[in-house]
Amino acid sequence: MSSNLFNVGVVDERGEIAAMYKGIPQNNLGKMVDIIENVPKNLGIMMLIRSMAPQIIIADEIGTKEDVEAINYAFCSGVKGVFTCHGANYNDFLRNPYMKEIIKLNIIDKLIFLSPQKGQIEEVMFIGEKEKCLL
Repeated sequence: MSSNLFNVGVVDERGEIAAMYKGIPQNNLGKMVDIIENVPKNLGIMMLIRSMAPQIIIADEIGTKEDVEAINYAFCSGVKGVFTCHGANYNDFLRNPYMKEIIKLNIIDKLIFLSPQKGQIEEVMFIGEKEKCLL
């Protein structure tokens, strides 16, 4: 019997995703989820890869050079990711020089822009084939 479950790691830097209380997530994130809380995203990503063998890593509000380096490390380690960042549209997204860098690394499949008022999908941009792995 085939399973559709994935080993998922969540880096919850400010405790906003899992809402941990005494080490127990108050939000149900699934059965096969490891959560690292209250550490910088870049360190949490590295910790997950080295100790938890995730297939997918989730983190919110990326935007620093260190975040991009950790995401590239994850990609080069064979780990997929779901990451959020601020930006109303593609041009706004590219105002952050590190988001320009993550596009240049060619490790992003798609960008999804949400409507700030409704939280609904406003635009989906397919970035292209992933070919590079730059460490």
